Amino acid sequence: MSNLPEKYTMTIAGMERDLPLCPLNEHLSIGAFVMFGDVELTVATATELLKKAPEFDMLITAEAKGIPLCYEMARQSGKPYFIARKYPKLYMKDLVKVDVKSITTDKVQTLYLDGTEGAKMHGKRVLIIDDVISTGESLRAVEELVSAAGGIICGRGAVLAEGDAADRTDIFFLEKLPLFFAD
Repeated sequence: MSNLPEKYTMTIAGMERDLPLCPLNEHLSIGAFVMFGDVELTVATATELLKKAPEFDMLITAEAKGIPLCYEMARQSGKPYFIARKYPKLYMKDLVKVDVKSITTDKVQTLYLDGTEGAKMHGKRVLIIDDVISTGESLRAVEELVSAAGGIICGRGAVLAEGDAADRTDIFFLEKLPLFFAD
């Protein structure tokens, strides 16, 4: 991977950010987009995504990197939000769960939704939000949770669409994030 730079610079919601390049294997690297701690970028991307979002009643994201973005979109819109958790918590009852294999994790994970939260989604327009959509596996898992809860998926949004995800017509996003191939 020595022929690749160490970072990729891009403009997101009018702000320039450097994304470190992380190798997935000897032929492919991805730009690591992490919003944690970047309040300025989180607020700006939430504002821009809300401009593109369809009408919705509530939001949901998968734990963990989408949480600050989903929270900020909820704060700005005044709508509630929920989190598909990676592990069940003691307070969670009547769990809805689904398995997912994401490009950024090395094993299959399970996402969980509290049954009480799921009941609040029943018959409501639910907007699924994430930081990056790549393979779409995390998105698919959250879609299954929302559907199992009886929610109506009204849209799927992310800050970045990586690789082939940028060609999808069923999502909205702010910027395209390329994949980085050796040679």
